Amino acid sequence: MRSGMIAQKVGMTRVFGEDGSHIPVTVLKVDNCQVVAKRTDKIDGYNAIQVGVGLAKVKRVSRQMRGHFAKAEVEPKQRLHEFRVSEEAFIEPGAEILVDHFVVGQKVDVAGTSIGKGFAGAMKRHNFAGLRASHGVSVSHRSHGSTGNSQDPGKVWKGKKMAGHMGDARVTIQNLMVVSTDLEKGIILLKGAVPGAKGSYVLIKDAVKDDAPDEAPFPASIKTQSIEDTAAQPDDEGAVSPEVIPGSPDGVSEGGTSDINAASQDAGDSGGADAESDGKEDDGDEVSS
Repeated sequence: MRSGMIAQKVGMTRVFGEDGSHIPVTVLKVDNCQVVAKRTDKIDGYNAIQVGVGLAKVKRVSRQMRGHFAKAEVEPKQRLHEFRVSEEAFIEPGAEILVDHFVVGQKVDVAGTSIGKGFAGAMKRHNFAGLRASHGVSVSHRSHGSTGNSQDPGKVWKGKKMAGHMGDARVTIQNLMVVSTDLEKGIILLKGAVPGAKGSYVLIKDAVKDDAPDEAPFPASIKTQSIEDTAAQPDDEGAVSPEVIPGSPDGVSEGGTSDINAASQDAGDSGGADAESDGKEDDGDEVSS
């Protein structure tokens, strides 16, 4: 059983499939998802890893949590959550999980807090049909109707569907398909709707009703080298050798160097011969004078 991830809901958009079909997708942003701690069966009684995302202001983090993050050598996180994992799927604290942890075409379960709707009636909250619009019904067309039995039991059963607070509850949507992932931007596109408002955090994990694909990385897709460092590395194939650059003082070949040395030596020899001839002429002038 693999770990899950924490993502932030950005919104919804659409993409087009290879056949031109229109696919509504939810955009999820993963911001530096790192492992903060481990929970082992020997010490804690269960196997899990604690994952954190985002960046929290240090002044708003308690001293206890500062020490907790410092132990894992990670920056304070905005949101934390534990995912149950198998013993062989442990990830060391400090490791960063990438978005390609979930592969394209995989089914995942997404849990989040739904948008609050406030106090709602029975028709909106539970999809009741309501009473008739005429024929004897007066000022109670949208009421829920009878709520109990007769004298026995003489009460309303607990859990009866009635008007009340709607939304703002934990909701899990199962078997959502991963459409695509963007490793550089940390984006995951899921087909369909995801519970929660824009900007809210959701939990993503492998679907419990579908097996994880064989190509899914195990125990996780761990970041080994930053994308920025990879992009900053020079391309050896596209680099131009300085030896073939004409007119470059640093790019003179060995043959060119020997030619220059030979030319400078010839110039020195000719200069010495001219100096000797000038000296002889001067000596002759002194004798004649």
